[in-house]
Amino acid sequence: MKAPDFTYVRAETLDDAFRLKAQHGPDSRWLAGGQSLLAALAFRLSEPTALIDISKIAALKGVTLNGGSVCIGAGTTHSALGASEVIRAHVPLLAQAIPEIAHVAIRNRGTIGGSLAFADPAAELPACCVALDATIVISGANGERRVSARDFFHGLYATALADAELIAAIEVRVIQPGEQHALIEVTRRSGDYAMAGVAAVIRHTARTVEAARFAFFSMGDKPVEAPNAAQALIGQALDAGQIELAVRAMQRDLDPAGDLNGGPETKRHLAGVVLRRALTQLASDTVRTAA
Repeated sequence: MKAPDFTYVRAETLDDAFRLKAQHGPDSRWLAGGQSLLAALAFRLSEPTALIDISKIAALKGVTLNGGSVCIGAGTTHSALGASEVIRAHVPLLAQAIPEIAHVAIRNRGTIGGSLAFADPAAELPACCVALDATIVISGANGERRVSARDFFHGLYATALADAELIAAIEVRVIQPGEQHALIEVTRRSGDYAMAGVAAVIRHTARTVEAARFAFFSMGDKPVEAPNAAQALIGQALDAGQIELAVRAMQRDLDPAGDLNGGPETKRHLAGVVLRRALTQLASDTVRTAA
């Protein structure tokens, strides 16, 4: 199929973007990397009257270390994010996620803001932001507002964004002493969407877990947290027995629907696989660090 007819305009600044949005109305769409939007246009799943290109707005790009947090411009591409020394050093979960996203050509064009705004429940970055308790900076003609990533995703392709708003940046706290990150997923083929995946963040002292947060992707209509699995680890050593208890507790957290990758029981099994692998990796890293 071919995309429907639409008007194309390019914004040079944020003020310009909001002016163009007001001019072209609610049936217009923002265009950043276009890796999801252009496919939707081709299949007539989206038929906007206008595309407002925000890919050249300098204020939406870049990674900055500001004291105890990292600010990521929403227009930063996946490739730029993965190449950032600031991200590798201070937000390793995101650095681990980037190579798992689709293919190089898509990573070169796709943006973190686009991924979060599209809110695909099988995508890595929304789950990472929930696990990291990131803050989504939302911009509109009337100013900025900040929303916790945990409150930003409302359901399948649904977010806290109002029609004339866009994501301006993502703010993430830098990794703390004793904190570890892991992202594990299983796919049928390299570059496919995950059949199941988890973004894991734990903090420990002397091998005892003090805090944990897990966000699963491909397990619901948005990133799904696993508080029972996390609670099973608090105050405990991260050893094989405790990992199995956490995997068992996770079953109370997830209620996945079946999809093309399998029924609910298959999905729960895969969730256990990725959680077990993530925690085993983190336990191994803890031992090496202590040594």
